[in-house]
Amino acid sequence: MNYPRLEINCTKIIHNTQYLMAELHLKAISVTPVTKASSGHPLLAQLFIHAGATMLADSRVENMQRMRCSGISIPLMLIRTPMLSQIAGVISDCSISLNTEIEVIQALSDEAQRTNSDHSVIIMVELGDLREGVMAKDLIDFIGRIVLLPNIIIKGIGANLACRYGIAPDEQKMAVLSALADEIECTFDIHLDIISGGNSASLQWALAHTGQTRINHLRIGEAIFFGYESLYQETMAGLQTDAMILTAEVIESNLKPSLPWGKRGNNAFGEQQPIEDRGPVTQAILALGRQDVDVSGLTPPQGITIVSSTSDHLIVETLGEKLRVGQKISFSLNYSGFLSAMSSQHVYKLFSYPHC
Repeated sequence: MNYPRLEINCTKIIHNTQYLMAELHLKAISVTPVTKASSGHPLLAQLFIHAGATMLADSRVENMQRMRCSGISIPLMLIRTPMLSQIAGVISDCSISLNTEIEVIQALSDEAQRTNSDHSVIIMVELGDLREGVMAKDLIDFIGRIVLLPNIIIKGIGANLACRYGIAPDEQKMAVLSALADEIECTFDIHLDIISGGNSASLQWALAHTGQTRINHLRIGEAIFFGYESLYQETMAGLQTDAMILTAEVIESNLKPSLPWGKRGNNAFGEQQPIEDRGPVTQAILALGRQDVDVSGLTPPQGITIVSSTSDHLIVETLGEKLRVGQKISFSLNYSGFLSAMSSQHVYKLFSYPHC
């Protein structure tokens, strides 16, 4: 068995996907699973399709192409504003894209005309988190400038919240988005199929909301993978929270001083961590480093503390028995840990189907 190893419990991923799709269906909200944290891994894409997904979303054209090359044929949604340098790939591999720039949509129109194809767009609206989005006061003018572009279908509008500043997708924000959808349809005599209310951070609002709303779509990744909503990272009833485990191997285990000696400067990453003399400590080194994973996204098992990391080494201390060379230690991960581990070519990925 290869290490470090990221084990993905396919049964739990399917369960979480189906559970969220069913719960949100009761609210007339569709779910598009997001594959970006897995770098568009074809096996995870197939899991989502098996769970009932009819469209997948990703932020990278390269991930879209990876899925297309593996045989994924369902519609794919690009959830980052397209780069002008990748317009041809967007038209060839993405069915729909989120957009905020007229110049980009014009380029999509030109390429779609050239290839005799149509491309759907969702116009993103800025609702306060200050990432991507057209300002609400400018939205009608924006739509007016693209509504007649050839080979472009205005599929809907959407918003992204909680990613940059943690601004909550609350009742007021969703009411603004719904009202804007009504205004666009009235002004231009068109129908918007998709009103996309955000990501996993919108789940608390969506599941609790009981009034009228135009929000009928969410882009969900984090909640499927980890079983919690992303705004406060609160676990959600009915979801599995341990679908991913990262396991690494111990390569050294010793009793060592806790205080280094010699003239001190910065470490290899330009850091100078505060140090306290705690006497001798039971220290172990695992073959896992910053090149493999965002170490801050790891949670060690009880009795083990992560104290430091370098490119290739994870240094831990134990309170009890010394770890053995060759021993395997498993960590749970959060979103940043999973994202980085999936992106690393040095982390072996194992997809398992245990009975849960």
